[in-house]
Amino acid sequence: MTETATIPTLSGQDGFTAYVARPSGAPRAAIIVIQEIFGVNAGIRRKCDRLAEEGYLAVAPDLFWRLEPGVELDPDVEPEFQRALTLMGQFNQDQGIRDIEATIHHIRRTEGVPKVGCVGYCLGGRLAYMTAARTDIDGSVGYYGVGIDGLLGEKHAIAHPLMLHIPTEDGFVDKATQQAMHAGLDGHPKVTLHDYEGLDHGFATEFGKRRAEEAAQLADQRTSAFFAQHLG
Repeated sequence: MTETATIPTLSGQDGFTAYVARPSGAPRAAIIVIQEIFGVNAGIRRKCDRLAEEGYLAVAPDLFWRLEPGVELDPDVEPEFQRALTLMGQFNQDQGIRDIEATIHHIRRTEGVPKVGCVGYCLGGRLAYMTAARTDIDGSVGYYGVGIDGLLGEKHAIAHPLMLHIPTEDGFVDKATQQAMHAGLDGHPKVTLHDYEGLDHGFATEFGKRRAEEAAQLADQRTSAFFAQHLG
């Protein structure tokens, strides 16, 4: 069962929408699905649907709502890809984390689901790292997160498990950045990094040209096991 929910901001003075996919029975836990730069599009909604099939309450907040509510872009259409890059440049990531925190509160208080994790892709992979460092989320997973080397100063604040999936030929995350991530995080007791040799950004997308089927399945299996262990 799917629906569109409205989530109040932390201040309570405004609200934003979220795509919600519900499991057939009582949820085992909840997972926030954090969008790519393409908005809450068909691929992100499918991620939610798959998680609901696994028994989770899945919620994908519209993080671009302050810029343009309801963004849905296709990365395989060049003008839409360029529009997504523009939106990413305008997006306030600190504000986005506050909206993710508001989503955590909504799930725990309104939905009555105490255990909450998150999984993010691309921009969402970076935001998953930030969520792990800045909120009390119970577990976080990031796929091909960008610019995480610039956030390593926050690693001391990561109190709950975090898993990052890193394609080694990521066109948006160069080798030096990948090396910095490993150097900064390999010894962290709460963080696990997985490399995917020869793969590019977006390899686990649900639809489109970027998907690499075998690696996507492996990464998703690792993510599923991670959430089963840390969320229940």
